[in-house]
Amino acid sequence: MPDRSVLRKAIWALGLTQIIGYGTLYYSFSILAPAMAREFGLTEGWVFAALSASLFAGSLFAPTAGRWADRFGAGRIMTVGSVAAAVALALCAVAPGRVSFVLGLLAMELASSFVLYSAAFVAIVQVGVPRPQRSITHLTLIAGFASTLFWPLTSALHAHLTWREVYLLFAALNLGLCLPIHAWLMRLSRRHATVTPHERGSAPDEAGMPLDARRGRAAFLLMLAGFATEGFVLSAILIHMVPLTAALGLGTAGLFVSTLFGPAQVASRLINMLFGGRLQQTHLAVIAASLLTAGLCALLLTTPWLPGAFVFVFLFGLGSGLTSIVGGTLPLELFGREGYGARLGWASAARQFTSAFAPFALAFMMTRTSVANSLWVLVVVAASGVIAFLAIALLRRRGGPAAFAIGGSAEEAT
Repeated sequence: MPDRSVLRKAIWALGLTQIIGYGTLYYSFSILAPAMAREFGLTEGWVFAALSASLFAGSLFAPTAGRWADRFGAGRIMTVGSVAAAVALALCAVAPGRVSFVLGLLAMELASSFVLYSAAFVAIVQVGVPRPQRSITHLTLIAGFASTLFWPLTSALHAHLTWREVYLLFAALNLGLCLPIHAWLMRLSRRHATVTPHERGSAPDEAGMPLDARRGRAAFLLMLAGFATEGFVLSAILIHMVPLTAALGLGTAGLFVSTLFGPAQVASRLINMLFGGRLQQTHLAVIAASLLTAGLCALLLTTPWLPGAFVFVFLFGLGSGLTSIVGGTLPLELFGREGYGARLGWASAARQFTSAFAPFALAFMMTRTSVANSLWVLVVVAASGVIAFLAIALLRRRGGPAAFAIGGSAEEAT
């Protein structure tokens, strides 16, 4: 196993690449989208629709990226992904027309499957971190500052540079910083692969005793359903949060309230890191889904009371922060390290698939019915996620610790 100081450096280095990855490939887009729309003669709605279509394509590719992480190593695919992300950003930056621009966006979302959370979580496991679930929590805490850093950074850069020049600069960031870090992680993973099974087994492991085949398949499908509902609710609300709170009678205060989301999200990860060490990830998944549901209920039952809106954003932010952690830790606890990348790929696909359509679905509902009725629909969707994770907890309790893994392969789980 690598030295503990080396492992700590690996987590911090991965955190840096996640900040850059999410910042350049995702969070910067909303800042640059108006300029993109003006240059190509499109409405902002069409530009965001192109992003959603690219996210959908990325969700279809996520399971394949997960299998490749298992087969070739997450460090290797992240190294290739850094180059792919830089090339994709450069393609968008030099795109002469609408079609080439959309193709560049598609390339960006495909590249993100190689460099963002799913690949990073697999890298943590493959590097040989002795307590992978805790390290995943550390990573999400560090990466949680991506939006906090890149929204103002992108705005500041865009005040002096065109959106094309900003994307070229971001491409250089992926090549100059992320590529060397991912290449180092690839070498670190290879060294861990040479460790004997006895040496690996001597380290404490937080991966739980997996379920038998029948219960494992049921738990896997329930897990995908839970992640899909969370992805839908989070995407729908986060895209529409500011106009949504204004439509509910909060006016300009809605923007101020929305700024609390980021700190709440980071706070939940910090609290879990400090006090959630003994908590089963199945229970954490129930808590995360319940916080999302409770936040929406608080908004609906108290609007337009301003303190109620603060409660909503706080609860919703806490739930979102925990959801990011559970996305990496729950598959590890339920099914173990074997085939972890493939299962994580399917989990990522479930979230991205629903996230791609959620903003349009909520906008459609709000135009056909009231804002309140649309939010009650989201409450039902969020509550179904709670039910899915509760069902997994029940399966685990009935399955008992003596059951063996699902044959050790992700294919059987599906």
